[in-house]
Amino acid sequence: MSNLDENARAVIRPVKRMVEDEFLSRPGVIGVDIGEKVTGGMPTGRAAIVVYVCAKGPGHPRQIPVEVGGVPTDVVAETIVLHRAMVTRAAETVAAERHPVLRGGIGIGPARSFRVVPPEVEKAGEYVIAGTLGAFVVTRAEPRTVLGLTTFHVGCVDDSWSVGDEFLHPSRVDGGVAGADLVAVLDRAALAGSVAAAGLRVVARPWRAEVVDIGALTGTAEAEVGSTVRKRGRTTELTHGVITSTDATVRLDFGGGIGVRTLRDQIRVYSAERFGDHGDSGAVLVDADNRVVGLYVAGSGPTGFANPVAAVLRQLDVELLTRGVPESRTPARGA
Repeated sequence: MSNLDENARAVIRPVKRMVEDEFLSRPGVIGVDIGEKVTGGMPTGRAAIVVYVCAKGPGHPRQIPVEVGGVPTDVVAETIVLHRAMVTRAAETVAAERHPVLRGGIGIGPARSFRVVPPEVEKAGEYVIAGTLGAFVVTRAEPRTVLGLTTFHVGCVDDSWSVGDEFLHPSRVDGGVAGADLVAVLDRAALAGSVAAAGLRVVARPWRAEVVDIGALTGTAEAEVGSTVRKRGRTTELTHGVITSTDATVRLDFGGGIGVRTLRDQIRVYSAERFGDHGDSGAVLVDADNRVVGLYVAGSGPTGFANPVAAVLRQLDVELLTRGVPESRTPARGA
């Protein structure tokens, strides 16, 4: 966790942006961020450019300069992986959750299966995918259409995606059946800048503009360092964390013909326990006032990373549905 104030971050931000692409081009570097310099396991109180590496060792400190433009650097070992769940078709299981009314925080997944090969998986084969339906949004264009919000790597998976792809709740990973459990179709997606998101047009079952275990959403807000957030995901369910940065730039391997992409201005969350896991991608980060601040995409153990919600809504050209919106029994259209 970091105790840096916004003034310290603002001073470092231009320097970090100037060097981050060059740092990311170096072997083993997977992210560049702003945080507190730690020496010998103890925080120093000094603001630093934090460089995430996949395995910290003698070579990594040497390849990163100790300071840039008078700003110290700090090399930190980190693991950052996309948190969709992927299992072989043979491993499809019995549903753990089945919701007659769709809400945020529940499992969802494509009806189709995907051919996946090493190194993305240990053994080549047909796989099925699960993630989380985070919240509901409505398109800004007329006629206004209700969409379920999730991440690009859950909604599109690989480079074979197309508008109209069918989605199930529960997902096939959790025992869902194509046709019988159809709830949505892919309507739009974005993978650029700070956003890896998708919108699924709701075509079956009523929906409610709330998140399981959290309740009705009240709006959106900008993520603030030091504030507490919650997320409700398909796998780890309700977890809590603290926002430690809004400046993370990370390299993520989307596989499936898409490859490694860089996401900028990501929200970093730290939890004393496990914050997220495979299957939680697509959950929304919610603050103490039930405002959505981010879209969870990746992490490892106590650390999570999320897209800022304003960028997600802007790129998908949608608005968040909030408290006061009645339950829909004709979910394909209307707010």
